[in-house]
Amino acid sequence: MSTLLQPWQILVAAAAGWISREQDAVIEYLREENRVLREQLGKRRLRLTDDQRRRLGRERQEARSPRRPDSDRQYPETARNRAGT
Repeated sequence: MSTLLQPWQILVAAAAGWISREQDAVIEYLREENRVLREQLGKRRLRLTDDQRRRLGRERQEARSPRRPDSDRQYPETARNRAGT
């Protein structure tokens, strides 16, 4: 087995690094935007509608929960059994 990298491996590694840097830049921008908006808001409480709360909750849950296996899509009763219904 050769220890040299194949050209496609170098290309994949370069693409992954570029994507990672792009994502890091977007995340940093959004964090700074949140800081600025919080400064403008001051000590006042943020008022959210029910729809906004649902959207934020859905995003938080997707960001924190592990991905479900594809088998749940094929056998929906598996997903229901996990939910305890």
